[in-house]
Amino acid sequence: MAVVSRDLSVGPQAVFDVFDDGWLFPLWVVGTSHMRAVDENWPHKDAQLHHAFGAWPFVVRDSTVVLDYEPPKRLVVQARAWPAGQARIELDVEETSGGCRVTITEFPVSGVGKAVHNPVFDAALYRRNVETLARLAALAEGRAAGQG
Repeated sequence: MAVVSRDLSVGPQAVFDVFDDGWLFPLWVVGTSHMRAVDENWPHKDAQLHHAFGAWPFVVRDSTVVLDYEPPKRLVVQARAWPAGQARIELDVEETSGGCRVTITEFPVSGVGKAVHNPVFDAALYRRNVETLARLAALAEGRAAGQG
């Protein structure tokens, strides 16, 4: 399991403003190349994002579904990444005196990703999610400052 946290200078609602706009997903989720569609009820339970990941010509079209949505505290999704399998991603947002702390917990739940799950795999997920939180921080803080 890969767990990464980052402190942001904005409150939880600013983070959820980014989460709530599914079209922003490829701007902060490392590996997602573009959006194809966003369900109208995104990000409520069972809503899906239809996206692609990878770089051309090795682009895979897949989706992410919401398992739990509790603004402004928690968003849990399950991402499909054929042929690798599926991963559960828990995004927890906690208010702090200077803004908020966002924690990503990610772990494979099926497929090749689960079969090869080991400390090296977790280290790669950890590095990816450090960058994901850096991008999320830039979006949330930039939008709050009127720059996004």
